[in-house]
Order: sequence, then C-alpha cells, then structure tokens
Amino acid sequence: MNRRDFLKTTGTLAAGSAFSPDLFAEPETPAATGRLILPINRNWRYSSSLTEGFQARNFDDSGFERIVVPHSNQRLPWHGFDEKSYEFVSAYRRHFRLPAEAKGKHVFVDFEGVMAASTVWVNGQKLGEYKGGYTPFSFELTPHLDWEGDNVLAVAVDSTERPDIPPFGNEIDYLTFGGIYREVALRVVPASFLENIFAQPNDVLSGKATLDVDCFVQHLEATREPLSLVVELRDGERVLAKNGVRVPAAKSATIEPVAYRVHLGNLGNIQLWELNAPALYTVHVQLMRKSAVVDEDTRTIGFRQAEFTDHGFEINGKVVKLRGLDRHQTFPYVGQAMAARGQRRDADILRQNLKCNIVRTSHYPQSRHFLERCDEIGLLVLEEIPGWQHIGDAAWKALAVDNVRRMIRRDWNHPSIILWGVRINESKDDHDFYTQTNALAHTLDPTRQTGGIRYFQESEFLEDVFTMNDFGFPLQPPNHPRYLNTEFVGHTYPTKTIDNVERLREHTLRHARIHDQLASNPQYAGGIGWCAFDYNTHGNFGSGDRICYHGVTDIFREPKPAAGFYKSQCPPWEELVLEPAFHWARGDESIGFTRAVVCSNCDHLKLYIAGERVAEVDPDRKEFPHLPYPPFSVDLGELFHKWGDLRIEGYLQGKLVITKNYSGSGVDTKFTLAPDDTSLVADGADSTRVVLRVTDEFGAIRPFANDAIQLELEGPAELIGDNPFSLIGGTGAVWVRAREQAGTARLTATHPRLGKQVVTLALAAADAERA
Repeated sequence: MNRRDFLKTTGTLAAGSAFSPDLFAEPETPAATGRLILPINRNWRYSSSLTEGFQARNFDDSGFERIVVPHSNQRLPWHGFDEKSYEFVSAYRRHFRLPAEAKGKHVFVDFEGVMAASTVWVNGQKLGEYKGGYTPFSFELTPHLDWEGDNVLAVAVDSTERPDIPPFGNEIDYLTFGGIYREVALRVVPASFLENIFAQPNDVLSGKATLDVDCFVQHLEATREPLSLVVELRDGERVLAKNGVRVPAAKSATIEPVAYRVHLGNLGNIQLWELNAPALYTVHVQLMRKSAVVDEDTRTIGFRQAEFTDHGFEINGKVVKLRGLDRHQTFPYVGQAMAARGQRRDADILRQNLKCNIVRTSHYPQSRHFLERCDEIGLLVLEEIPGWQHIGDAAWKALAVDNVRRMIRRDWNHPSIILWGVRINESKDDHDFYTQTNALAHTLDPTRQTGGIRYFQESEFLEDVFTMNDFGFPLQPPNHPRYLNTEFVGHTYPTKTIDNVERLREHTLRHARIHDQLASNPQYAGGIGWCAFDYNTHGNFGSGDRICYHGVTDIFREPKPAAGFYKSQCPPWEELVLEPAFHWARGDESIGFTRAVVCSNCDHLKLYIAGERVAEVDPDRKEFPHLPYPPFSVDLGELFHKWGDLRIEGYLQGKLVITKNYSGSGVDTKFTLAPDDTSLVADGADSTRVVLRVTDEFGAIRPFANDAIQLELEGPAELIGDNPFSLIGGTGAVWVRAREQAGTARLTATHPRLGKQVVTLALAAADAERA
C-alpha cells in the first residue's frame, strides 16, 4: 500500500470560505457526545494458574488475588532466580459497569502492554488472541456488553517464551517477565470517531513554520450527513492557529480509518523543540456534526528538524554529536511492571544525571510515560521493534512487520523520536523482510529516517542511517555517509560496583576512548553505549547470577565510576562535575594505588592527601584529544608521603569552583535513606525508589559495605524489595508502592551499627475509576 492510497488528503479550507460558519461556530458539547476514556487499572482479580472456565461471566473469582496493574505475574528477587518461575499462563478478570453516557456508543478495551500473548473474553465471548508483549492492542466489546449490569473482562496471559512471537524463537540476552504490565482502559466512542492523529511540522527553520495534521476518522456505522474536522494548535490555553475540512458522509462502515489532512499556517512565533529548551505544543482536534462535537482528542507535539547527514546529526540546523546509552525498561523485583513515575525517572537519570542526549529503546518499544518524559526534557530517542538476532518464519515476520506499524502509529507525534529501528537487532540480512519493514516505516511516517541495528559492516544497507554495534577498539571507520554507533563496551567488559579499582578505572576509560574516537570524525554521528543499567538475563548470559553487569549504573540505577564520565561531558554552565573513577583506598590494586583517573569538566585539578598538596593536573588531551572534557589522569604511586583523606579541587580559569573529599579512615560512618519522591498518588500503582547508602563522613559511598538493612513500612503502602536488604557496593534500593488509601507511609531502615533512618511519604487520594 503506497502513501497515496493510505492517506486521503483533502484541500485546505480557507477561513473566508462558504464552509467557515459551520466549522468555526461555537461548539456544543452535550453530555452524551464525545469520547470517554475509562481507566480500568484497579480491581483486577488474578490467579497464577489458568482455571478451567475462568472466562465465564458467572465464574466465582472470589478466591483470586485482588491486584492493580501495572502487574508482574511473579515478584522476584533482584538476582539469582530462574526465569521459568514467571513463564506460565495466568488468569486476569475485571468486573466493570458502564456509566449511563456510554449507552449507544461503541466500547473498546485498550491494552498498552501484556507479556507475551493475550487471549481476551468479555462476558464469556472470546474476542481473540494478540501475540506480542511490547505493542498496544485493542478489542471492541460493544456487541457483547450488558449496558445496565455487571460485565466481566477475562484475559489469559501466556508469559512463556513462545517461538511464534518476536523476540522469541532462539535465545535473547534479556528477560521479558510476565503479566499485564502496562495500563488498561475502556475507550467509549461514537460511531464516527477520531482513530488517530499525526501532526507533521513543516519549514520549521524558515521563521514561517506550518503544520499538517492528518486526522484519521473511523466510521463504525454509515452516516447520513457529512461531518467536519476542526483543528487547533495551542500553546497552553492560547490558540495559535485554527482550520478545518469537510468529512463526507460514509455510505457504509469503513474497515480502515481514512486520513483527512488539515493545514495550519500563520502560526506566529513558534519556539523550536531544542535539547536544552524542548518547547511543546498541543494539537486539539474536534470531529463535528454542524455545531455539535461528535468526538475530540489531543496530541502533544514539538517543532524541530532532525536529520542524519553526511557530516553527522543535525537538529534545527546545528550539528550535535550524539552521546547516549541503551536502556532496558526492566526493574528489580517487578520486571517490566513499573508504573509511570519510575518510567519517567529513568529518563531523568539518563538526561539529568548521566547527561545523555540520546537513548535507544533496546530492544523494543518502551513505556509511553518514558517517551513523554523524553519529550519534556529534551532526550532524543532511537526506538526499535522487538527482536534479538533471530528471524522466524513467515508468520513471525508478519508479526514483526505489524510491530513496525503499531510502534510508529503509537509514537509518531513524539518530537524526541528521531529514528525508527526497523531491523531485528543484530540479525542477519533478509532482503525481502527488511525491504518491507523499511518501506512501511516510510509510508507511515515520511518525516523520520530509518535505521536497523546490525553487527557487521558488510550488511545490506536498506535504511537511511547505517546503525552499527561495534565492540572493538579502535572502532571501524564509517562505511556509509550517515553512520551511528549503537552499542559498544557492554559485554566485552562487565563491571560490578564491588570490583577493584583497576577494573572500575578501565571500564570508565573504555567508554571515554570510544567517545573520543567518535568525536574525531564528523561522519560518526555519535554513539550509544551498552548500556545504561545492569539488567536481568538468562542463565547462559551474564555473570552467573542472572544479571548482565554491562551498565554504567547498577540495576538499582546507582552509578558506577563510568557514569561519571558521561556526566562529565556536559558544559560547566549546566553542572560542575568532578567524579573520581575510583574509591579511595591505598591497596585495592594489585600493587598499591597507581593511576588516579578523575572525570570532570573543570580545566585544572589540585589533589591533596592528608592536607598536603601532592599533584596538580590538566585534562589528559594526549590520550583524549577530541573530547570536549577529557578525563584527568595522575600517577599517585610516588606521591604518597603519608596516608590520609583525599581532597580534590576543581578549577575553571583559575577559580576554585568545586571540591570533593574522600575519607582515608576506611570506616563506614554514615547510613542514609534517600527517596526519589516524598509524595505519591494512592492509586495502588504509584511507586518511588528509596535508595540506601553507607558512606564515609564526606558522603562518599563505601563500596564494600554489605550490611543487612532491616526495613519496616507503616501506613497504606507496600514495600517492593528484599527485607532485610543486603547492601551491594555500599548501596541498593527498594521501592515503596502506594495502596489505594490516602494517608501517610513511614519507612524505617535500621543499620546494624549506624542506627535508623526514616522517610515519610504523603499519599494523596486518587481519582476514582468510573468503570
């Protein structure tokens, strides 16, 4: 299907045309019109076994566990578990009653993500099976509903690694976990409704930007009279532009939605979506019958021009060297079933803590909450379809092609997304298959380029950007004009927070060397390192405890020294950074402390031991001539006049701007408890991370502290994590998840020697679910 067939483009309506009185009349919105979005995340019933007849409307589910989604079908330790413990078929049931205003409309159930295959019933009627764990799917419920009484949605969730579903079929180097792990809602719409919206900014650098909005109208029934579309571009509540088009009457129901293009010009002074100032706007669309609103919906967008060229990556006409990390969306204990707050926090960690400007959603489409936060904070995204090395049979490929469609149609309005990954990660060439995925991506979205993650340069190049996993050093030179490195270091040098200083230092330097080479040639658009966070994996991968220690942070999102390198590459005006690639100990190397590496964006450092200045050092531009902020390196082997505390001073243009101190006493001195948030919404899912740390007297992590911390949680909340929790690398984390009652939660953590710490969380009442 070519784009001309796919997209019906109508003429632009001039403001003074004969149609304008109808289109721009003040809309009437009676209570019975428009759509209803009814979240149904609470009050599910769950069983880890599939009881015969569980899908029946009158089945007695009183013995099922009451749960809230996002939900993991099995809570797990953070490491050392068998993935077979969550690979089973489970049962979910949700009773609901429809509000009166739903009557006479069409009702769909929308699942954002269920791992890995879902068979759905309503009131005992089977609706079908959806195969896939990372892309959204829907079923229409309308013909089977009881409009006055109790309805029952039933879902059989197959969380086994079925070979007929991507990414499965051979083996994968990550775990997928199980359950209804993303949100669910009922979507109540009229017979003619807005199925999707795709906003496409044009000429954004001209000073006279315009906007084309494709409005996808679905007719579930024939219509006797024409409708109209009215589109507004809004900055907050202020309307910047408005236009509309006619929608002809539908003689019969339409199998596929039809897209009508509305053009908006004269937008005024549009602020661009920039990495450091990501301006966002709202597109508001109304489907009208005369002056009455039939349906309406909105999308958040940004105006930016993003393109890979033969001299790198450009955003809004400026070349930007890409520096980022790959992300798995899995978490300790709950797998992928982390609610919105935790997903958004990961984006904050990448952009604000690690100073990345790009992330790759390896190896699948990720949470909408994560992507929305990327839009808000200026974090670029390479999003790719599910898969890892293996290509299955024709039916498997058809699912992969469908994943391309679902991924793009879900996410095409995100300004943060700059590249679609339309190839199975590190797979062999398959000309017909990848010609199809690439062509579909361009048909659906002509505004973005495509890439395909490969591991050999001889691979057939069908996409727009040659995206390459290269784990060697030095890197292979670019063999195509548009070239992006998408994995490096990673499994070639796994590193734990408890490793000795030699390995921690080398891990840091390997990332620095790669980025230095990437900076040496403009045809390297940049690089995305493997990876951001340690992650759970299968027994034949990783370090023997079901974890790949490939991250620059640990699985709890606590930094390793390599994280300090990424952080140090931001300009000093953004944040002053001084991060040693070591912990301060005289004898943690094979023969004494030798080379001290410090990652900083200062231009000069002074080092003091026991109060005596032992070294002054400038950035190491000999080893790292191309980095904007090279690491510092000094040989301390001959500088130890006596042992004591270390003080590092950072200078810019001769001025002292930052100081860090590290104890030489070797004593665990402080125990701290640090929540990411101090307030939650009592919806049964909202969660926040609470980090436990043992430090020296200056606040530096004591990496060999492994004490068992006893935890006590009071109030309407749930502790997610081990209790007691044994520190690893002097740190670790648990999560506190709100229950469905407003109030206060109090977490007390007791260290066996350093006493108690307490955090208090305010739990605000959540809006009631209406169904």
